[in-house]
Amino acid sequence: MSDVKRPSKRTQKAQETRRRILEAAQELFVRDGYGATNLQDVAELAGVAVQTIYFVFGNKRALLKELVDVTIAGDDAPVATMERPWYTGALAAETAEDLLLAYVAGTTTVLERVAPIGRMLEAAGASDPEVSALWSFDVDPRYTVQQHTAESLVGKPDARAGLSAEEAADVLFGLLSPELYLLFVQERGWSRERWEQWAWSTLRAQLCLQ
Repeated sequence: MSDVKRPSKRTQKAQETRRRILEAAQELFVRDGYGATNLQDVAELAGVAVQTIYFVFGNKRALLKELVDVTIAGDDAPVATMERPWYTGALAAETAEDLLLAYVAGTTTVLERVAPIGRMLEAAGASDPEVSALWSFDVDPRYTVQQHTAESLVGKPDARAGLSAEEAADVLFGLLSPELYLLFVQERGWSRERWEQWAWSTLRAQLCLQ
């Protein structure tokens, strides 16, 4: 018999309420802008009392931060990107080509989730300095992930001769950026498949033996 306990009805209800609030916040923040959206609007769309939002998240900025963090991760589990199965599986590939193939696929899934909120978040930060301070780091966390990936990649047998982890990290950081993804997919209308193929073949040409 399994020892894993199922969540109680109260826990399930709380999780569902949290999910509805986050979904409502994303819809309104993206559609109307962070600054123009108030928590009463979010509460009405989510079907909850505004006091519930304050109880669950604290305030509007905290709600935004949780929305961004959950969007990047894909869920609210306290698991860092570099500990997630898609990421560890990519780094476990035997060759640099296979690492890049899996890594581009996983990163694209993240970019698909993040893209709709990227410009909203940029506008929110421009209008509210305290929003920008929510993600104040000495080193961009996205670069930290790319650097860790690069360190694994340069150790593969088919990595380009003389390739340093620093150069590989810079290439990954630039080519797999939300800005470039939006340029090709949103502005130029590329499909996910076309983007993935281009990103993989471009990275392979830059980082692998030819």
